[in-house]
Amino acid sequence: MAGDTVFVKAGEYNERVIVQHSGTPDNYIVFSSYQNDVVTINGNGISWGSTWNGLFDVSNKDYIQIIGFKIINADYAGIWAENANHLIISKNYTYNTFSSGIGVWNSSYVIIENNEVELACNDGEQECITIANSYNCDIFNNNVHHNGPGTEGGEGIDVKAGSHDINVYKNEVHHLNNRLGIYADAWDLHTYNINIYQNTIHHCSETGLAVASENGGLIENVTIYNNVIYLNQYGGIELGSWSDVGFTGQKPIEHIKIINNTCYKNGGYNNGWGYGVVIDNPDAKDILIRNNICSENSAQIAVQQIGNQAIIDHNLFFGNNTAEGTLYGSDSIIGNPLFRDSNANDFHLLDNSPAIDAGSSIDAPTIDFDNTNRPYGGSYDIGAYEYSTLLNVKINDNFGDFVEIYPNPVFDKLHIAIDGDTYQNYTLQLVDVYGRLVRNVRTNKLKKDVLIMEREGLISGLYIFTILTDNKVRVSKKMMIE
Repeated sequence: MAGDTVFVKAGEYNERVIVQHSGTPDNYIVFSSYQNDVVTINGNGISWGSTWNGLFDVSNKDYIQIIGFKIINADYAGIWAENANHLIISKNYTYNTFSSGIGVWNSSYVIIENNEVELACNDGEQECITIANSYNCDIFNNNVHHNGPGTEGGEGIDVKAGSHDINVYKNEVHHLNNRLGIYADAWDLHTYNINIYQNTIHHCSETGLAVASENGGLIENVTIYNNVIYLNQYGGIELGSWSDVGFTGQKPIEHIKIINNTCYKNGGYNNGWGYGVVIDNPDAKDILIRNNICSENSAQIAVQQIGNQAIIDHNLFFGNNTAEGTLYGSDSIIGNPLFRDSNANDFHLLDNSPAIDAGSSIDAPTIDFDNTNRPYGGSYDIGAYEYSTLLNVKINDNFGDFVEIYPNPVFDKLHIAIDGDTYQNYTLQLVDVYGRLVRNVRTNKLKKDVLIMEREGLISGLYIFTILTDNKVRVSKKMMIE
């Protein structure tokens, strides 16, 4: 019932799990593996005669958490939520699912974080992680890779079909067969307010990141920033014009911002041909391409088809740029970006990079891929990384813990990622500019976790965020709430 936690101990459970009751706003129902036990829900041999549900099914239920399960061999989806609200799906591993590893439909206020999805869409439909006709969802810190053959579905993360107010960030999507990495597709419904940022996308057998309207729905207000996209077979970032079979109408894409991304050697994986950034949709309008590094792709930035001319400025080009539709735009740079070590996929800038201080501040994100504040130095840099001499913050050398705090500034919620060597208790405190303690959160024996601090009740302004262990301050950082 509401407020209960179900701990499941180690073992292999050959059964479906169908959630029976909802929690309440102050009393989630939690289903969790016990401590570090390996709890496997194995659907091998189970056929439930339907193609619209999951091995772990939380449909029509609210205020549920699903934490720490291994979910394998599903006849359809691994974890499935439809008409469900206020869900947390965290630290699960899905493998060999006919459809999505995690599928969310017609739902709201869903957090999908720190999951691994492998061999999803194993010759079935939908995508590895699907968000369809849903709103107010955060998909972050997931590892999505090595999908099935992709004959009907199989994109990495897809936000689609009427979804709105969605954040997709800090995911790694890679080694996908016959499919692209991260996708925003309206299908036939108005789809809007989507932020895709700080993701790493590589070794996909199509484009790394794409936006489209396959069946005529308007997709608008999509912001793509601080992503690192490399070695995908075709494009790095594409605004496409493909459509469902037989559809001949308009495919509207509007108000898209592509800012401060790094696209490297796309088109060079499996001998494909692709651009760093390409617009290929005659119905696309109000497109901005700014502060991006496009280096050694088959071609760099091009507009092959568009309804209204795009704004392209302050980008860095290196490599071939003679393909159809090539545009340099204004205030751009041609030259080697001087990455720290591109062979090791380290795209930080060296101190003599021409990308440093060469970007525009207009619409630029206030942090970079590493959550370093922009600008650092005289002006904004080009690419996903802001050059900085600052090192990542360590709590204490005796603990060896790494703490990452993002985003900064905060708009709706603050994420605190703790990556420690030992289990310990943490106290998280937030103090306003008048020295008043406005948040005090204590945790119990964490080693690696992402904690969320809600913005609700906090006014805009400057705050001091502090982490303590054993009553000693380990991290203290200024942050803004907007």
